[in-house]
Amino acid sequence: MSSVRPPRTGHQRKPDWFHQPLRGGPAQARVEAAVNRFGLHTVCREAACPNRGYCYGRGTATLLIGGPVCTRDCRFCNLASGRPRPPDPDEPIRIARAAHKLGLDYVVLTSPTRDDLPDGLAAHFAATIMALKWTMSGVKVEVLIPDFQGSRLALDTVLEADPDVVNHNLETVPRLYPAVRPGADYDRSLELLREAGRRRPSVIRKSGLMVGLGEESGEIEAVIGDLAAAGVKVLTIGQYLAPSPDHLPVVEYHSPNRFEGWREMAEARGLVCQAGPLVRSSFGARRSYLNTIKSIGFQKSLDNRFPST
Repeated sequence: MSSVRPPRTGHQRKPDWFHQPLRGGPAQARVEAAVNRFGLHTVCREAACPNRGYCYGRGTATLLIGGPVCTRDCRFCNLASGRPRPPDPDEPIRIARAAHKLGLDYVVLTSPTRDDLPDGLAAHFAATIMALKWTMSGVKVEVLIPDFQGSRLALDTVLEADPDVVNHNLETVPRLYPAVRPGADYDRSLELLREAGRRRPSVIRKSGLMVGLGEESGEIEAVIGDLAAAGVKVLTIGQYLAPSPDHLPVVEYHSPNRFEGWREMAEARGLVCQAGPLVRSSFGARRSYLNTIKSIGFQKSLDNRFPST
């Protein structure tokens, strides 16, 4: 069985492969205590991520900067939509202190889309990256950024702060953008990833897809090809789960075997890929980063031994 189509009416029961034990324990308590003590938000909680207990239980979380309110209203996302408050100028240092308190050596930052701000929150991203790197020597920082409405200036602001990984999710295939990401544009998002590499070749670029919204396998293959051609090195592919009945319904639940096929497809195009029903953008981010560094180092050694003619 490669996939499961949910019933058209009534309760949509998730397949057994979505059930995982809750971890909890001292590590989760430490994460929750640090988040509460420093007045922070996590996308794990705000976006109702199914892996929250697992990641908190391993002593890590994805920090949400710029508040929990988004100026867009994508029908797949659980973030609140509305008029956000101005960014808190003290938030970057509080995040750095929390990360230090938790002993993190790899920090993932993301944000809601802030179309209300001229720079789309770019300066706040930059300030947070710099606060982390000033506070903790050797820390690696991954940023999952919005599209900044295509602003090259905003992108430069983030890149100049020297993040180690720049992530921007394409989320879905071009055909489904009007329904899934009505405020976004596929080509604009792809160009953002491409442009990040042009402006800072050393930065690792990453993207993510969610499946189960009615996309065809050939469309997924085409998106993987687009990402590889744009120079993206890391890809996550996970199953879309509707946060509530008011969100887009799941069209299809894909099996672990189907995800394995997409992973192999991505790796054949040179991408480091995590794919599975519960994989999310920042799930296993540190491991993906280390695997990418190994992959890049191996490729460079091959290039040196067998230079192109």
